[in-house]
Amino acid sequence: MGSRILTMKRQAAELGRIRTGYSRPNPDPAKGPIPVKSKTFVLTSHSRDYVAAAAELYGGRVEEWTPLRSSISQYRVITNAAELRAILPAGDPLSQSYEMWSGGGCARRCDGETEHLARRPCLCRAEFGEDWHEQNERKPGSVCKPTSRINVMLPDLPDLGVWRLESKSHYAADVMAGGLDIVRQATEGQSMMPVRMWIEQRTRVVRGKPKQYPVVMVVPSLPKLRHAISGPLSTAAALDPGMLVDRPALEAAPAEQPDYLAEARQCLTREAVQQVWHRANRAGHVARDGSDDLSRQLGQIAEDVANGIDPRTGDMGEADEDGPDEDGAYPAEVVEETDTEPPTAWADGIARATGGAE
Repeated sequence: MGSRILTMKRQAAELGRIRTGYSRPNPDPAKGPIPVKSKTFVLTSHSRDYVAAAAELYGGRVEEWTPLRSSISQYRVITNAAELRAILPAGDPLSQSYEMWSGGGCARRCDGETEHLARRPCLCRAEFGEDWHEQNERKPGSVCKPTSRINVMLPDLPDLGVWRLESKSHYAADVMAGGLDIVRQATEGQSMMPVRMWIEQRTRVVRGKPKQYPVVMVVPSLPKLRHAISGPLSTAAALDPGMLVDRPALEAAPAEQPDYLAEARQCLTREAVQQVWHRANRAGHVARDGSDDLSRQLGQIAEDVANGIDPRTGDMGEADEDGPDEDGAYPAEVVEETDTEPPTAWADGIARATGGAE
Protein backbone atom coordinates (compact mmCIF):
# COMPACT_ATOMS: atom_id res chain seq x y z
CA MET A 1 0.00 0.00 0.00
CA GLY A 2 1.30 3.45 -0.87
CA SER A 3 2.05 6.11 1.71
CA ARG A 4 2.84 9.81 1.85
CA ILE A 5 5.01 12.15 3.92
CA LEU A 6 2.37 14.06 5.88
CA THR A 7 4.34 17.32 5.98
CA MET A 8 4.73 17.52 2.19
CA LYS A 9 2.44 19.85 0.23
CA ARG A 10 2.12 17.39 -2.68
CA GLN A 11 1.79 20.18 -5.20
CA ALA A 12 1.55 19.49 -8.91
CA ALA A 13 4.52 20.14 -11.20
CA GLU A 14 4.79 23.72 -12.46
CA LEU A 15 4.91 23.65 -16.26
CA GLY A 16 5.26 27.40 -16.81
CA ARG A 17 4.08 30.88 -15.91
CA ILE A 18 1.20 33.10 -17.04
CA ARG A 19 2.20 36.75 -17.11
CA THR A 20 0.45 40.07 -17.79
CA GLY A 21 3.50 41.97 -18.98
CA TYR A 22 6.89 41.70 -20.58
CA SER A 23 10.00 43.81 -21.10
CA ARG A 24 11.56 45.23 -24.22
CA PRO A 25 15.17 46.37 -24.73
CA ASN A 26 16.04 49.89 -23.72
CA PRO A 27 17.60 52.08 -26.47
CA ASP A 28 19.98 53.29 -23.81
CA PRO A 29 22.29 50.34 -23.04
CA ALA A 30 23.16 51.91 -19.70
CA LYS A 31 19.59 51.47 -18.52
CA GLY A 32 17.63 48.31 -17.90
CA PRO A 33 14.84 46.85 -20.04
CA ILE A 34 11.58 48.78 -20.32
CA PRO A 35 8.56 47.04 -18.71
CA VAL A 36 5.42 46.80 -20.86
CA LYS A 37 1.88 46.12 -19.64
CA SER A 38 0.34 43.58 -21.97
CA LYS A 39 -3.30 43.53 -23.09
CA THR A 40 -2.95 39.80 -23.78
CA PHE A 41 -1.48 36.97 -21.76
CA VAL A 42 2.19 36.05 -21.93
CA LEU A 43 3.17 32.42 -21.34
CA THR A 44 6.72 31.42 -20.39
CA SER A 45 8.34 28.07 -19.67
CA HIS A 46 11.66 26.26 -19.57
CA SER A 47 10.17 23.86 -22.12
CA ARG A 48 10.03 25.04 -25.71
CA ASP A 49 7.41 22.36 -26.46
CA TYR A 50 4.94 23.86 -24.01
CA VAL A 51 5.42 27.37 -25.35
CA ALA A 52 5.16 26.16 -28.95
CA ALA A 53 1.87 24.41 -28.12
CA ALA A 54 0.60 27.63 -26.51
CA ALA A 55 1.58 29.66 -29.57
CA GLU A 56 -0.30 27.26 -31.83
CA LEU A 57 -3.38 27.46 -29.60
CA TYR A 58 -3.40 31.15 -28.65
CA GLY A 59 -1.34 32.75 -31.41
CA GLY A 60 1.97 34.59 -31.14
CA ARG A 61 5.60 33.80 -31.87
CA VAL A 62 7.91 31.62 -29.80
CA GLU A 63 11.09 33.39 -28.71
CA GLU A 64 13.98 32.66 -26.42
CA TRP A 65 13.96 34.87 -23.35
CA THR A 66 15.98 35.40 -20.16
CA PRO A 67 14.17 36.76 -17.07
CA LEU A 68 15.59 39.73 -15.20
CA ARG A 69 18.15 38.86 -12.55
CA SER A 70 18.58 35.38 -14.06
CA SER A 71 21.18 33.77 -16.24
CA ILE A 72 19.02 30.82 -17.29
CA SER A 73 17.22 31.27 -20.59
CA GLN A 74 13.60 30.23 -21.09
CA TYR A 75 10.99 30.50 -23.85
CA ARG A 76 8.01 32.81 -24.07
CA VAL A 77 5.12 33.72 -26.34
CA ILE A 78 3.21 37.00 -26.25
CA THR A 79 -0.13 35.49 -27.22
CA ASN A 80 -3.10 37.02 -29.00
CA ALA A 81 -5.39 35.74 -26.25
CA ALA A 82 -7.13 38.32 -24.09
CA GLU A 83 -8.92 35.46 -22.31
CA LEU A 84 -7.88 32.00 -21.16
CA ARG A 85 -10.03 29.01 -20.25
CA ALA A 86 -8.46 27.19 -17.32
CA ILE A 87 -9.25 24.83 -14.46
CA LEU A 88 -8.67 25.54 -10.79
CA PRO A 89 -7.33 22.41 -9.08
CA ALA A 90 -8.93 21.11 -5.90
CA GLY A 91 -7.77 22.58 -2.61
CA ASP A 92 -6.66 26.21 -2.34
CA PRO A 93 -4.86 27.28 -5.53
CA LEU A 94 -4.23 30.86 -4.31
CA SER A 95 -1.24 31.91 -2.22
CA GLN A 96 -0.91 35.54 -1.05
CA SER A 97 1.60 37.41 1.07
CA TYR A 98 3.39 40.74 1.35
CA GLU A 99 6.95 40.20 0.14
CA MET A 100 10.18 42.14 -0.25
CA TRP A 101 12.90 40.71 -2.47
CA SER A 102 16.56 41.59 -2.77
CA GLY A 103 19.59 40.15 -4.51
CA GLY A 104 19.82 37.54 -1.77
CA GLY A 105 16.26 36.32 -2.24
CA CYS A 106 13.11 36.97 -0.24
CA ALA A 107 13.90 39.28 2.68
CA ARG A 108 10.38 39.58 4.10
CA ARG A 109 7.19 37.51 3.84
CA CYS A 110 4.25 38.87 5.80
CA ASP A 111 0.52 38.12 6.11
CA GLY A 112 -0.30 41.74 6.97
CA GLU A 113 0.09 41.20 10.69
CA THR A 114 3.14 38.99 11.19
CA GLU A 115 6.41 38.92 9.22
CA HIS A 116 7.06 35.19 9.20
CA LEU A 117 10.76 35.06 8.30
CA ALA A 118 11.74 37.08 11.37
CA ARG A 119 8.59 36.12 13.33
CA ARG A 120 7.74 39.64 14.43
CA PRO A 121 4.90 42.15 13.80
CA CYS A 122 4.51 43.71 10.34
CA LEU A 123 7.53 45.94 9.77
CA CYS A 124 5.98 48.10 7.03
CA ARG A 125 2.94 48.99 9.11
CA ALA A 126 5.06 49.81 12.11
CA GLU A 127 7.16 52.23 10.04
CA PHE A 128 4.61 53.85 7.72
CA GLY A 129 1.18 53.31 9.31
CA GLU A 130 -2.02 51.75 7.93
CA ASP A 131 -1.54 53.16 4.40
CA TRP A 132 2.01 51.85 4.17
CA HIS A 133 1.35 50.21 0.77
CA GLU A 134 1.14 53.67 -0.85
CA GLN A 135 4.81 54.14 0.04
CA ASN A 136 5.76 52.01 -2.97
CA GLU A 137 4.31 54.69 -5.26
CA ARG A 138 6.54 57.32 -3.65
CA LYS A 139 9.65 55.18 -3.31
CA PRO A 140 9.48 51.81 -5.08
CA GLY A 141 11.09 48.96 -3.15
CA SER A 142 10.92 50.66 0.21
CA VAL A 143 8.10 48.42 1.48
CA CYS A 144 6.73 44.96 0.75
CA LYS A 145 4.62 44.30 -2.31
CA PRO A 146 1.41 42.29 -2.18
CA THR A 147 2.15 39.10 -4.10
CA SER A 148 -0.63 36.81 -5.32
CA ARG A 149 0.15 33.46 -6.89
CA ILE A 150 -2.55 31.28 -8.37
CA ASN A 151 -2.05 27.86 -9.95
CA VAL A 152 -4.32 26.81 -12.81
CA MET A 153 -4.36 23.98 -15.32
CA LEU A 154 -4.65 24.73 -19.03
CA PRO A 155 -6.53 21.65 -20.30
CA ASP A 156 -5.76 22.22 -23.99
CA LEU A 157 -1.98 22.22 -23.47
CA PRO A 158 0.13 19.07 -23.03
CA ASP A 159 1.09 17.24 -19.83
CA LEU A 160 -0.32 17.15 -16.32
CA GLY A 161 0.70 20.13 -14.22
CA VAL A 162 -0.08 23.74 -13.37
CA TRP A 163 0.72 27.16 -14.78
CA ARG A 164 1.40 29.88 -12.22
CA LEU A 165 -0.02 33.36 -12.51
CA GLU A 166 1.67 35.98 -10.33
CA SER A 167 0.42 39.48 -9.61
CA LYS A 168 1.94 42.20 -7.44
CA SER A 169 -1.05 44.55 -7.59
CA HIS A 170 -2.46 45.64 -4.24
CA TYR A 171 -5.96 46.13 -5.62
CA ALA A 172 -5.95 43.00 -7.77
CA ALA A 173 -5.19 40.93 -4.66
CA ASP A 174 -8.60 41.73 -3.13
CA VAL A 175 -10.46 40.94 -6.35
CA MET A 176 -8.76 37.57 -6.86
CA ALA A 177 -9.15 36.45 -3.26
CA GLY A 178 -12.82 37.43 -3.03
CA GLY A 179 -13.87 35.51 -6.13
CA LEU A 180 -11.86 32.40 -5.36
CA ASP A 181 -13.07 32.23 -1.76
CA ILE A 182 -16.69 32.13 -2.97
CA VAL A 183 -15.86 29.25 -5.30
CA ARG A 184 -13.92 27.36 -2.62
CA GLN A 185 -16.75 27.79 -0.14
CA ALA A 186 -19.19 26.30 -2.66
CA THR A 187 -17.02 23.33 -3.66
CA GLU A 188 -15.49 22.91 -0.18
CA GLY A 189 -12.18 22.70 -2.02
CA GLN A 190 -13.02 19.12 -2.99
CA SER A 191 -13.27 19.46 -6.76
CA MET A 192 -11.81 21.22 -9.74
CA MET A 193 -13.55 24.30 -11.15
CA PRO A 194 -13.49 25.56 -14.76
CA VAL A 195 -12.73 29.29 -14.93
CA ARG A 196 -12.32 32.16 -17.38
CA MET A 197 -9.37 34.51 -16.95
CA TRP A 198 -8.92 37.90 -18.58
CA ILE A 199 -6.95 41.10 -18.05
CA GLU A 200 -9.13 44.04 -17.08
CA GLN A 201 -7.73 47.57 -17.05
CA ARG A 202 -8.99 49.69 -14.15
CA THR A 203 -8.45 53.25 -12.99
CA ARG A 204 -8.18 54.81 -9.55
CA VAL A 205 -7.29 58.28 -8.35
CA VAL A 206 -4.10 58.67 -6.33
CA ARG A 207 -3.46 62.11 -4.84
CA GLY A 208 -5.74 63.72 -7.42
CA LYS A 209 -4.27 61.91 -10.43
CA PRO A 210 -5.80 58.92 -12.28
CA LYS A 211 -3.69 55.79 -12.26
CA GLN A 212 -4.35 52.73 -14.42
CA TYR A 213 -3.66 49.24 -13.18
CA PRO A 214 -4.44 45.75 -14.56
CA VAL A 215 -6.56 43.21 -12.71
CA VAL A 216 -6.70 39.57 -13.70
CA MET A 217 -10.30 38.47 -13.38
CA VAL A 218 -10.87 34.81 -12.50
CA VAL A 219 -14.52 33.72 -12.60
CA PRO A 220 -16.24 30.32 -12.87
CA SER A 221 -16.89 29.28 -16.46
CA LEU A 222 -20.25 27.54 -16.02
CA PRO A 223 -23.63 27.91 -17.76
CA LYS A 224 -25.27 29.42 -14.67
CA LEU A 225 -24.22 30.77 -11.28
CA ARG A 226 -26.10 28.00 -9.46
CA HIS A 227 -23.75 25.45 -11.04
CA ALA A 228 -20.75 27.18 -9.47
CA ILE A 229 -22.14 27.32 -5.94
CA SER A 230 -24.12 24.08 -5.75
CA GLY A 231 -21.28 21.90 -4.49
CA PRO A 232 -18.34 19.87 -5.82
CA LEU A 233 -18.21 19.13 -9.54
CA SER A 234 -17.23 15.90 -11.24
CA THR A 235 -14.02 15.83 -13.26
CA ALA A 236 -16.08 15.37 -16.43
CA ALA A 237 -18.12 18.51 -15.67
CA ALA A 238 -14.96 20.52 -14.95
CA LEU A 239 -13.51 19.53 -18.34
CA ASP A 240 -16.81 20.01 -20.20
CA PRO A 241 -19.06 22.55 -18.41
CA GLY A 242 -21.57 22.31 -21.27
CA MET A 243 -22.75 18.96 -19.93
CA LEU A 244 -24.35 20.72 -16.95
CA VAL A 245 -28.06 21.19 -17.58
CA ASP A 246 -30.81 22.23 -15.24
CA ARG A 247 -33.16 19.56 -14.08
CA PRO A 248 -36.80 20.65 -14.01
CA ALA A 249 -38.13 21.06 -10.50
CA LEU A 250 -41.18 18.96 -11.30
CA GLU A 251 -41.69 16.72 -14.29
CA ALA A 252 -44.94 17.38 -16.05
CA ALA A 253 -47.42 14.54 -15.63
CA PRO A 254 -48.35 12.87 -18.91
CA ALA A 255 -51.64 14.12 -20.28
CA GLU A 256 -54.49 11.64 -19.76
CA GLN A 257 -55.82 10.21 -23.01
CA PRO A 258 -59.48 11.08 -23.64
CA ASP A 259 -61.95 8.20 -23.65
CA TYR A 260 -62.66 8.26 -27.38
CA LEU A 261 -64.75 5.09 -27.22
CA ALA A 262 -67.09 6.63 -24.62
CA GLU A 263 -67.42 9.72 -26.82
CA ALA A 264 -68.14 7.60 -29.90
CA ARG A 265 -70.87 5.64 -28.10
CA GLN A 266 -72.73 8.90 -27.52
CA CYS A 267 -72.84 9.65 -31.26
CA LEU A 268 -76.01 9.12 -33.27
CA THR A 269 -74.51 9.31 -36.76
CA ARG A 270 -71.48 7.73 -38.40
CA GLU A 271 -70.22 11.25 -39.32
CA ALA A 272 -70.08 12.12 -35.61
CA VAL A 273 -68.05 8.95 -34.92
CA GLN A 274 -65.78 9.94 -37.82
CA GLN A 275 -65.07 13.26 -36.10
CA VAL A 276 -64.07 11.41 -32.92
CA TRP A 277 -61.55 9.44 -35.00
CA HIS A 278 -60.18 12.71 -36.49
CA ARG A 279 -59.62 14.19 -33.03
CA ALA A 280 -57.82 11.04 -31.93
CA ASN A 281 -55.71 11.16 -35.10
CA ARG A 282 -54.66 14.80 -34.57
CA ALA A 283 -53.68 13.95 -31.00
CA GLY A 284 -51.54 11.04 -32.23
CA HIS A 285 -53.61 8.39 -30.47
CA VAL A 286 -54.56 6.43 -33.60
CA ALA A 287 -52.59 5.32 -36.65
CA ARG A 288 -53.34 6.98 -39.97
CA ASP A 289 -53.73 3.58 -41.66
CA GLY A 290 -56.30 2.40 -39.09
CA SER A 291 -54.20 -0.60 -38.04
CA ASP A 292 -54.51 0.07 -34.31
CA ASP A 293 -57.12 -1.34 -31.94
CA LEU A 294 -58.72 2.04 -31.20
CA SER A 295 -59.35 2.71 -34.89
CA ARG A 296 -60.92 -0.73 -35.32
CA GLN A 297 -63.19 -0.24 -32.31
CA LEU A 298 -64.27 3.20 -33.53
CA GLY A 299 -64.94 1.67 -36.95
CA GLN A 300 -67.16 -0.98 -35.36
CA ILE A 301 -69.11 1.69 -33.49
CA ALA A 302 -69.60 3.62 -36.74
CA GLU A 303 -70.76 0.42 -38.44
CA ASP A 304 -73.23 -0.25 -35.63
CA VAL A 305 -74.60 3.29 -35.83
CA ALA A 306 -75.01 2.97 -39.62
CA ASN A 307 -76.91 -0.33 -39.10
CA GLY A 308 -79.31 1.29 -36.66
CA ILE A 309 -77.80 -0.18 -33.50
CA ASP A 310 -77.73 2.18 -30.54
CA PRO A 311 -74.04 2.15 -29.45
CA ARG A 312 -75.08 3.02 -25.90
CA THR A 313 -77.32 -0.01 -25.41
CA GLY A 314 -76.61 -2.34 -28.32
CA ASP A 315 -80.32 -2.43 -29.16
CA MET A 316 -81.90 -1.97 -32.57
CA GLY A 317 -84.11 1.05 -33.11
CA GLU A 318 -83.92 4.65 -32.02
CA ALA A 319 -82.26 5.70 -28.82
CA ASP A 320 -84.43 7.09 -26.06
CA GLU A 321 -82.55 10.37 -25.94
CA ASP A 322 -82.04 12.84 -28.75
CA GLY A 323 -84.88 11.31 -30.75
CA PRO A 324 -86.85 13.16 -33.42
CA ASP A 325 -88.79 16.24 -32.39
CA GLU A 326 -92.51 16.59 -32.81
CA ASP A 327 -92.00 17.37 -36.50
CA GLY A 328 -89.99 14.14 -36.96
CA ALA A 329 -86.65 15.93 -37.40
CA TYR A 330 -83.42 14.87 -35.68
CA PRO A 331 -81.01 17.39 -34.13
CA ALA A 332 -78.35 18.51 -36.60
CA GLU A 333 -74.75 17.30 -36.09
CA VAL A 334 -71.95 19.83 -36.70
CA VAL A 335 -69.24 18.10 -38.75
CA GLU A 336 -65.74 19.65 -38.79
CA GLU A 337 -63.97 19.87 -42.12
CA THR A 338 -60.64 18.04 -42.29
CA ASP A 339 -58.02 17.25 -44.87
CA THR A 340 -57.34 13.82 -43.38
CA GLU A 341 -59.73 11.02 -44.30
CA PRO A 342 -60.18 7.98 -42.04
CA PRO A 343 -58.15 4.94 -43.11
CA THR A 344 -59.39 2.93 -46.10
CA ALA A 345 -60.15 -0.18 -44.05
CA TRP A 346 -62.11 1.93 -41.58
CA ALA A 347 -64.09 3.61 -44.38
CA ASP A 348 -64.69 0.22 -46.06
CA GLY A 349 -66.29 -1.07 -42.88
CA ILE A 350 -68.68 1.85 -42.85
CA ALA A 351 -69.41 1.39 -46.57
CA ARG A 352 -70.31 -2.26 -45.96
CA ALA A 353 -72.59 -1.24 -43.14
CA THR A 354 -74.36 1.31 -45.30
CA GLY A 355 -74.49 -0.78 -48.45
CA GLY A 356 -71.83 1.34 -50.13
CA ALA A 357 -73.86 4.55 -49.87
CA GLU A 358 -72.07 7.71 -48.88
